[in-house]
Amino acid sequence: MTKTVRNLGFAALAAALAAPSAPAQTLPTKIAIINIQGAILATRDGEKARNDIQAKFSARAKDLESRLAEINKRKDQFNKGANTMSAEAREKLSRDIDEMQKKYQWDSEDLQSDLDQEQGKYVNEIGQRMVQEIDAFAKDGGYAVVLDVSGQQNPVLWAATGIDITQEIVKRYDAKHGGGVPASGAAAPGAAPSSGITKPIVPAAPKRPVSTPK
Repeated sequence: MTKTVRNLGFAALAAALAAPSAPAQTLPTKIAIINIQGAILATRDGEKARNDIQAKFSARAKDLESRLAEINKRKDQFNKGANTMSAEAREKLSRDIDEMQKKYQWDSEDLQSDLDQEQGKYVNEIGQRMVQEIDAFAKDGGYAVVLDVSGQQNPVLWAATGIDITQEIVKRYDAKHGGGVPASGAAAPGAAPSSGITKPIVPAAPKRPVSTPK
């Protein structure tokens, strides 16, 4: 009985040694980089977003620009005529400038907030679809890591041009979501990213209200 068990044990061990071992799983090792901000801007959707934002907010931006010019005009008038104007006239002009500047500051902040909100909406919509394209591309190509280098403090100090997939992702995105027509002004691989979707520039507000000279 013992001899039979022993023989069966040897047979099982021999079978196990003779059986082909399962191949070790090969893990992906390729690395890629992408300028995702530049990619979003370079898509046809990104180009349309820029145009939509420009159309929606350009009138408000131009109004602020003209109001800033008027404020500067009145400040110049105050500075040049302060010695010849009556005290009452100086005080009135100073109050007017002060009120204009405060209203300008509030409205410029409101515009900037609305612009940021609108831009964020487009970036999120396009970005979510783009992440799906990056995910599919990385899996199909056997990539282990895809690094976003669009941030100003990204950890990548140097990368070979050949591993930049920005243009490839833009092409894939447009082929699926934008009719396959490349966007004009597409960002070149490794190009410096924009701060966001191009939008009307909000003129800088004057630093401080004009005070009445003593």
